[in-house]
Amino acid sequence: MRPSGRNLSQMRPISIETGVMAHAEGSCLIRVGNTHVLCTASLEETPPRFLKGTGLGWVTAEYGMLPRATNTRNRREAAAGKQSGRTQEIQRLIGRSLRAGVDRSALGERQITIDCDVIQADGGTRCASITGGWVALRLAVNKLLKAGAITSDPIMDHVAAVSCGIYAGQAVLDLDYAEDSEAGTDGNFVLTGAGRLIEVQMSAEGATFSRDQMGQLLDLAEGGMAELVAAQKAAVA
Repeated sequence: MRPSGRNLSQMRPISIETGVMAHAEGSCLIRVGNTHVLCTASLEETPPRFLKGTGLGWVTAEYGMLPRATNTRNRREAAAGKQSGRTQEIQRLIGRSLRAGVDRSALGERQITIDCDVIQADGGTRCASITGGWVALRLAVNKLLKAGAITSDPIMDHVAAVSCGIYAGQAVLDLDYAEDSEAGTDGNFVLTGAGRLIEVQMSAEGATFSRDQMGQLLDLAEGGMAELVAAQKAAVA
């Protein structure tokens, strides 16, 4: 039995509320169970310096947690004067994942920055950030299309992410914190709406895993993706 009482292949409740920030070109608040992340997309009409003259656009991301997103207060990274290695790794993952679903030639020489701020954490914050970040990106690109700033849609497919793991010897979908902290194997799966893999992060957290178990986790992730993409479609409809 999972601590939450969910079935092995059952996602937490998903909701995505759009238009939550008045000034951002795209924004949403994504809730995956008790994990809540505010995602915004900010458009700049100039690309990063290394892309000037190439005709290519760029999508990047920043990630952070509010001090009381968890059960104890975390010190603000700004107060420490630098970002943690975990923060840097997660925001690079978000940026890589979202760029994989974008035709950068169609975007043109401009940059869209996705900011993901974790308001409340209960496992899977990077996955919720990618899923919600795509919605914010989609809304920002819609504004470019409506304004005639670009002529073809640069977003090639949905991008979303979900965690899976081996908990109490069984493969489970969408780990919350209680499961994540005890999982023998933990994995994050980033996929497109068509089921193409963008990135897989898997590690043994105290017990090794077999190739068959890895396949079980991927099967679960593909099932969870259907729900995530459905939530994205409903949010941007």
